[in-house]
Amino acid sequence: MGNFGNGPRRSGGGFGGGGGFRRSFNDGPREMHKAVCSECKQECEVPFKPTEGKPVYCRECFQKHKPARF
Repeated sequence: MGNFGNGPRRSGGGFGGGGGFRRSFNDGPREMHKAVCSECKQECEVPFKPTEGKPVYCRECFQKHKPARF
């Protein structure tokens, strides 16, 4: 008959499914991590743990580097 039970859905499909990368507004405050901007060298905070060897940009410099959206 198909998988129509009331158990948890893990497919990531459907109308609001996803891989868990999107946060809802009810998840509380984001954990921020201190970093130094790779361009302007100002101390900043970012919502992810910086990875060694990858550039980190402050909010202003990130706006200059982000790809154009179509």
